[in-house]
Amino acid sequence: MDFIGWAWLIIIAVCVIIEAATLGLATIWFAIGALVAWLIYLTGVNLHVQIMVFLFVSIITLVLTRPIAVEKLKIGKSRTNADSLIGEQVKVIETINNINNEGTVKARGQIWSAKSTNDEIIEKDELVVVVEIKGVKLLVKRK
Repeated sequence: MDFIGWAWLIIIAVCVIIEAATLGLATIWFAIGALVAWLIYLTGVNLHVQIMVFLFVSIITLVLTRPIAVEKLKIGKSRTNADSLIGEQVKVIETINNINNEGTVKARGQIWSAKSTNDEIIEKDELVVVVEIKGVKLLVKRK
């Protein structure tokens, strides 16, 4: 293997190391592109084609798969304690009536103001699910 072959392997290694250190899903796509370029190199294709393949594969994987991967892995988004209530079942401790701007629920030992998502009245002691948080109010719906 000549210099070009080793260069592709070094690019792969550097990109993987940077990705492992940062976990930002930024350089892994270039490692994939370099891997494909290295495989193309093994077939004897000239350097210009290898570079074009590297750029094409890197950009395509970056553009098409990074947003999906970021969403699935929740990169860069750490949920706050309040955000982690979304999807949880909570108990109504004061009847929820959006028209009268009334209603409270108890979630993890804390009292929260609450509104129903569809303006229905939800009676005290019913169990509801937290759908969203708006300011200091939980938006809930019947289970």
